[in-house]
Amino acid sequence: MALATVSAVLFILWEAGLLFPKIPLWVRWEETAFMDNTGAYEIILHNKVVCVKYDTSVIWSSPKEIKVQKVLSCDIDNDRTEELILLCWKIGRYGKHKPFWVEKDEDTWSQHLFVYEYEAEQIRPKWMSSYMGQEVANMKSNGKEAPYTRLWMQEPDGAMRSWVWDSWGFQREKESISFCIFGDMLVHEPIYRYGLQKEPSFAFLFENVQQMIDDSDIAVMNQETPLTDNPAMYGDFPRFGTPVQVGQAIADAGFDVVTCATNHALDRGVEGVDFTKDFFDSNGIKCLGIQTSKEKLRNPYTIVSRNGVRFALLNFTYGTNGISIPERFPNMVHLFSEKEVRSALTQARSDADFVIVFAHWGTEYVQEPDAFQKRWTQIFLECQVDVVVGTHPHCLQPYELLMNDNGHQMLVYYSIGNYISAQPEKYCIKGGAAKFTIALTPKGYELTEYELQPLAITLHEGGKYTVECLIEKGNEK
Repeated sequence: MALATVSAVLFILWEAGLLFPKIPLWVRWEETAFMDNTGAYEIILHNKVVCVKYDTSVIWSSPKEIKVQKVLSCDIDNDRTEELILLCWKIGRYGKHKPFWVEKDEDTWSQHLFVYEYEAEQIRPKWMSSYMGQEVANMKSNGKEAPYTRLWMQEPDGAMRSWVWDSWGFQREKESISFCIFGDMLVHEPIYRYGLQKEPSFAFLFENVQQMIDDSDIAVMNQETPLTDNPAMYGDFPRFGTPVQVGQAIADAGFDVVTCATNHALDRGVEGVDFTKDFFDSNGIKCLGIQTSKEKLRNPYTIVSRNGVRFALLNFTYGTNGISIPERFPNMVHLFSEKEVRSALTQARSDADFVIVFAHWGTEYVQEPDAFQKRWTQIFLECQVDVVVGTHPHCLQPYELLMNDNGHQMLVYYSIGNYISAQPEKYCIKGGAAKFTIALTPKGYELTEYELQPLAITLHEGGKYTVECLIEKGNEK
């Protein structure tokens, strides 16, 4: 066979990876030198090899069997000390130890993340088995940023993905967290009478919005009125008492959070608050804005975490319909008090990635925000709240994205109206679900999408009330 023919065949086999393993041509090999954050170690990447110097002496070099594409030094595991991270290539997917179901390792080059620790002037292996399972063209760290350091991986097509340390290696982060928030659950007597007499449960309250609840990562309901399991305490306006079966329907529907700081929170006194919060707590639902008589210390906010992102949730009401908060239990209902609110928001800001306020405020049946709402909106903006969701007016009000002088953005829904009620007025029948998404960007998680899903209350023959999702047509809702 002619030499040219042999060369051509060998080239084809090489290109196909059949002759011997090869690394993809798109890989760009970095050359760099930098110090760790203590200034004690110098990290040098040259010709696919990393070496680390301490006091001008080389104390470590990367293993000969790997080729290093890029190197970083950052606190990947949140132990307050940096780790050395190599984006590298080696033959085979596994290290010395393979899963029991794998008989033989692959004999091709694959991409990995190796992690080492700086320790007593030495470099010690921490994690050597993170096979990437995808093509990574580049990586960078976002630095030490709550709640943890992320590695941004750029794929060959330019798409960015975030990977985080989870004690057993690296995993790709979910890229978005969605919220769905419903307005006033105002169960008048016609609604609860129908449910008690004609339905096996109150599941009918959510039969048309269950998919919205299921599709959200965090679903929230404003439980306007106190729950009770005592029929003698059932009640309508002006002193509500709502059958506990309504609370059970909320739990069964899959809600994660309820907001209970409303003007009706004390309608059934201390007993009503205790029962309501104990019920939701026992069902694993975060209950905001009220505290039981046993909770002596003020708990100004609740933390809910998703994908490692911490959300501080706060709930305040303008008042309690003239019913005084018991002197023995001053934290029973969280009221708007500028000193206390500012203090709570400052604390929440330092303890969470996002701060969300649920505000029970405004003038009933008025479709524009009043002076009270506007004043508190500015306070929230000054305190760098991220999202405000308003209830109480029983009708829809506008929503908008605001920005303060420091460039901080805040989304505010002034009122999302009723979720359900027996109020017959047209503006009380139409409400909305606040929906927004916190998504991963190269700057971290940010608010990226927001909308108001139109809803309408429908009274059916036989006295059944349901909530329907409306479809927008042009400018009509």
